[in-house]
Amino acid sequence: MKETIYNLLTQQGDMTWQQIIMHILVSAVIGLFIFISYVISHKGTIYSKKFGVTLIVLTVMTGTVMTVIGNNIALSLGMVGALSIVRFRNAIKSSMDLVFLFWSISIGIICGAGLYEIAFVASLILTVLLFLLDLVPTPKAALLLIVNSSDVNTFSEIENLVKSHTKSFDVKSQSLTKDGLDL
Repeated sequence: MKETIYNLLTQQGDMTWQQIIMHILVSAVIGLFIFISYVISHKGTIYSKKFGVTLIVLTVMTGTVMTVIGNNIALSLGMVGALSIVRFRNAIKSSMDLVFLFWSISIGIICGAGLYEIAFVASLILTVLLFLLDLVPTPKAALLLIVNSSDVNTFSEIENLVKSHTKSFDVKSQSLTKDGLDL
């Protein structure tokens, strides 16, 4: 009876070493593709090579874990428990970084399940979508100018100077005190 329960809980599919290696290699190749897409499309102020490498490693690790879990109920419950205590120490600096992390994890799961065609097609579609959406023009962000002046009578001079260098402007806040002017 004990052996039957143990066999049921630790049941592994008939997976060959070739299939296992294929899961891991395909995860690595697509992870490299995700990394290259990240490098090309990165628009942030701070580029981190370590984050790019993390994308590859995360894809391979997720693919490997999914390969090991397979149809094993006990291992899958153990992984859920283990992953529930994992916490990211670094804040995600960009929403696009989060997209790439989720992309890597998803591809790892798909490759771990052996669905390589879906992984390739999904990655190609995501890459094309990312680059197409990058071509969509976005409005230029408004700039903020803060002026502190000890001369209370300089408002009209400042206004004329700003008008001569911009298409339009709007005074959001004006504070006039005996010590000066804040705009």
